[in-house]
Amino acid sequence: MKGLQNAIVGLERTRCITYIIRMFNLISWLIGLVCLVLGIPMLLPGVGLLLWLLLPVTAIGIGFGALSSSNSGRNFCILVFVLIVLRMAITGGTF
Repeated sequence: MKGLQNAIVGLERTRCITYIIRMFNLISWLIGLVCLVLGIPMLLPGVGLLLWLLLPVTAIGIGFGALSSSNSGRNFCILVFVLIVLRMAITGGTF
């Protein structure tokens, strides 16, 4: 009976860890989506300096996506990161 209880506890831990790893992908998608939505108005002249604030947040999204079992959230955050960097490169990182 004790062995069965240990097996059930081990299975619950495995399910919990799998669930958390899958949630990292959702968290990564949400971070990327928020950064994209906040980054779109910053394409206007004069508010481009605020894009510097989105770079570390997007990098955190890439980190969560890297910890996930799926790559879609990470890839989306990388796309948002590249778009922000391109916009900053075009305008010199200020405007």
